[in-house]
Amino acid sequence: MDPAAIDHAVMEFTGAGIGQPGGARLPVDRRMRLNACGAPLQLSWYGSSRDSVQVHCPDAGWRIYVAVAQTRQASAQETQQVVVSRGETVAIIVEGGGFSLSRQAVALEEGAIGQWIKVRPAQDRKADPVSAQVVRPGQVAVRLR
Repeated sequence: MDPAAIDHAVMEFTGAGIGQPGGARLPVDRRMRLNACGAPLQLSWYGSSRDSVQVHCPDAGWRIYVAVAQTRQASAQETQQVVVSRGETVAIIVEGGGFSLSRQAVALEEGAIGQWIKVRPAQDRKADPVSAQVVRPGQVAVRLR
């Protein structure tokens, strides 16, 4: 499957180009090798705040998630308010060159939007903590560049 075709489908679905607010944050990673899709791609919003687009090919059996560029900046008041509490289960999003992965984690510190806190995977109490940035209530992110 040509990644440029996926980029185009996401652009048509969101109504915004790559890197524009509301459009894909980055192009789909050109290193991915996806089987050709014999059926039309199925696109849908993923996440309660529409922060990703799910692209699914039922014919070939693959599914990817494309991160969407934020449409607004957090206000100064929002960035100062604690939105993640210590011990809270949060979604940790790991993003990098055209991909996005999500799993559950436990916050080891409290944090406001934009702050970096320590989290560890929810299923593995022995795992080393990682630093993640608070994105919104219940969600933190690690961006690989």
